[in-house]
Amino acid sequence: MFIVSVTYQTPLEVVDSHLPAHIAFLDRYFAAGTFIAAGRKIPRTGGMMMARNVTRTELEAIIEEDPFKVNGVATYEITEFTPNRTAPEFAQLLNL
Repeated sequence: MFIVSVTYQTPLEVVDSHLPAHIAFLDRYFAAGTFIAAGRKIPRTGGMMMARNVTRTELEAIIEEDPFKVNGVATYEITEFTPNRTAPEFAQLLNL
């Protein structure tokens, strides 16, 4: 499993101009089962995504498709981890 930290590199007006295409990108990979969570950072300096069922190399290639990446809007930091404990309602994460 991976956590991807997205950090904006441009003003929010530029981010917002690419937001519809970024959301379509997210939708495609949620539908494929790759992304399992995504959302904005507070304060709004970027976002976070959780991904599964891919290798790091595959995830890096997916990120290259993100309109935020394509248009120089954001940078990305990928962290891989293996959950070994969860709250009971998230036990399914142990098997990903």
